[in-house]
Amino acid sequence: MQDNIVIKGAREHNLKDIDLDIPRNRFIVITGPSGSGKSTLAIDTIFAEGQRRYVESLSVYARQFLGEMQKPDVDSIEGLSPSIAIEQKTISRSPRSTIGTLTEIYDYLRVLYTRIGKPFCHNCNKPIISQDTETLLDTVRMLPEGTRIQILSPIVKERKGLYSKELLAMRREGFVRARIDGEMRDLTEDITLNKNKRHTIEIVIDRLIIKAGIERKLREAVNSAMRFSSVVVLNLTKDNRDIILSRTMSCPDCGINIPELTPMFFSFNSNLGACPECRGIGYELLSDNDDTPLLSLKQCTLCNGLRLKKEALSIKIGGLNIGELSRLSIKAAGDFLTSLVLNDRDRLIAVRIIKEITSRLLFMEKVGLNYLTLNRLVFSLSGGEAQRIRLATQLGSSLSGVLYVLDEPSIGLHPRDCAKLIDGLKEIRDRDNTIIVVEHDEETIMASDVVIDMGPGAGTRGGYVTAIGSPDEIMKNNNSLTGKYLSRAAVIELPGAAGRTPSGFITMTGACENNLKDIDVKIPLGVFICVTGVSGSGKSTLILDTLYPAICNSILQSGFREGRHKGITGTEQINRVISVDQSPIGKTHRSNPSTYTGMFVHIRELFSNLMESKAKGYTNSRFSFNVKGGRCAVCKGAGIRRYEMHFLPDAHTTCDTCGGKRFNRETLRVRYKGKNIFDVLSMTVSEASEFFAPIAPIKEKLMLLEEVGLGYIHLGQSATTLSGGEAQRLRLSRELIKRATGRTLYILDEPTTGLHFVDVERLLRIIHRLVSLGNTVIVIEHNLDVIKFSDYIIDLGPEGGDHGGYIIAEGTPEEIMQNPRSVTGEYLRKRMC
Repeated sequence: MQDNIVIKGAREHNLKDIDLDIPRNRFIVITGPSGSGKSTLAIDTIFAEGQRRYVESLSVYARQFLGEMQKPDVDSIEGLSPSIAIEQKTISRSPRSTIGTLTEIYDYLRVLYTRIGKPFCHNCNKPIISQDTETLLDTVRMLPEGTRIQILSPIVKERKGLYSKELLAMRREGFVRARIDGEMRDLTEDITLNKNKRHTIEIVIDRLIIKAGIERKLREAVNSAMRFSSVVVLNLTKDNRDIILSRTMSCPDCGINIPELTPMFFSFNSNLGACPECRGIGYELLSDNDDTPLLSLKQCTLCNGLRLKKEALSIKIGGLNIGELSRLSIKAAGDFLTSLVLNDRDRLIAVRIIKEITSRLLFMEKVGLNYLTLNRLVFSLSGGEAQRIRLATQLGSSLSGVLYVLDEPSIGLHPRDCAKLIDGLKEIRDRDNTIIVVEHDEETIMASDVVIDMGPGAGTRGGYVTAIGSPDEIMKNNNSLTGKYLSRAAVIELPGAAGRTPSGFITMTGACENNLKDIDVKIPLGVFICVTGVSGSGKSTLILDTLYPAICNSILQSGFREGRHKGITGTEQINRVISVDQSPIGKTHRSNPSTYTGMFVHIRELFSNLMESKAKGYTNSRFSFNVKGGRCAVCKGAGIRRYEMHFLPDAHTTCDTCGGKRFNRETLRVRYKGKNIFDVLSMTVSEASEFFAPIAPIKEKLMLLEEVGLGYIHLGQSATTLSGGEAQRLRLSRELIKRATGRTLYILDEPTTGLHFVDVERLLRIIHRLVSLGNTVIVIEHNLDVIKFSDYIIDLGPEGGDHGGYIIAEGTPEEIMQNPRSVTGEYLRKRMC
């Protein structure tokens, strides 16, 4: 294998026909201004080509399920290894997907509880002991005379398959009935099961009526049932109620039985283990397909959010059931398992299982996720957290000779935690792997072996490699904008921005949601506030889950669920509150920046007022791709056509009628300054800003998009292709369009996501402009350049998870730097020196 990845003629998106040699088995950072082509080079070109080659190496049969992968616009790439991309995407929206299931830790825990779990009675909490045959018979004898019973033996429990051989064998044994998936079936009939569904098959051993003289027949039936299973199911036919009798586990006082333990017994995705009330989801009124906001979720009252039946939750190790163990943080779970005191038998059985679990927990600690819990819903994770979980999985895979491509893995990480992430990346590199990271974080850039700086600008002004080399070489390269910021030749400057005096305060008392420790917090008004702290310290819980809904309910009577707190005062001093997060601005390709900002209304109005439009009677709706008339009739304005492939994923192709232009030929004949409506939607914000300079309503919106660093995105770009940071800045620009009241509270969650140093300065200028008008801005942030230009800091900690939730320090940046308790202050002091 050659020493370099050699790229010739890369022209994907805005890349300018670049040639590049990237050394293999190195830690490489690709950086540059937003929209300069970083992700295009790393993901859309290098990774996409590696993935395409892998798919082409598969058999024709396998490729039909994966579909054809389009070749990136590049002349050639040599020296590519098998590629894995770890992107900023939430992995699953299913409420059944947790960190434990995602990392396979929960699967190992299920095996651990099956092998060494100690059963306790869920009624009296006494240890459960095994039953012998006589005890089982005594249980039956206690039933009232005349009770009709069926004695069943489960031969299959909640497993997929046809089981035709098993059913035939039972018929040859002389059995004529079986209860299959709760329904009585005649074994002499043809029984065909769905092999892809889970089935429970219980053979009917005998049917009896309790009366004198039945002793011998009863004993024979129980012994016969025990031939096929260690469990006997006693079905009371009148009530259709089951009593489970087990040779292995029964409470001596209550007579409660626990069935034979299997890993499925601890699965909340199986009928054997799932709580019957919430069906294993853990929350009330939530289905598998719901997209319910996290704040609106209410724990199931039967299982208390632990997802399992009471029988499964009665099995314990070290005093904890599997649900309680899953509620521990990553660090606490690791400490619990390593400190377990086991007898010789259990230690021999459990040593390998515990090693697998603790190694995975250790990898998650290495990437700064020790504050998360195993039962945390995957869809509640930030993009950075989800990406680092996948990175931790790769740490445990021990692969070598692989090319890893990561997109801003430092998102959401405090500078202290970033060091752990860097150590994890270096560990992967040292196994003879190549790491390519798209990143803006200064610490990550400085820790890399090679920096590729893209630029010099965004969109059409980007797409060039302005510099390549070690961090030291980049800092000395005059062509590198990033190098100038790293060497401090260029710095973010906002003269006269800070030092404002609060105009009032909002006071919240007794905040105790999640890990918050009954804290009181004063929010100064009319200033720029940064809420800081190590990852998992409680920042989002305090601001997004508690403060924001409480203020909304106070001034707008919104009806949001508020995080637990005792009270809030001072909200009458503001009349509007806006939370600008990173959630998608639209779920379909029909939503785009021009429609989201309201700009498209003015563009359509402009086109409808042209002489040609008036002559033909065209109105505004003619230039909409969402209504009939002007849009392409075949694709209905989508620009693409979807083909249902039944058991395969739907296929999408460019509409062959309009060529992806979304409008019909008559509409596209109408032109303004030589461009039709499709040409306008294909423009970048920067191009459109110049094109529409005379049109004030359009120009104003375009200028705001440029101010928030989105000059490179296209007006008609599908909302589904925007990153979380881009979606957030688009939201911010839309709010800036509205008239400021001077009494508005803006809340921004990590707005520097995806921003280069030069873009951060633009963002800060916007924030300070809002504050100068009398508004209040609260930013949850780790970026030290943002923090140092704030008026006031609220620092949480001292750690994440259970060890967080306290206010460590409050005050100006200068006061925080002098506070020995503040980890943020320590890093801020280093940045200011």
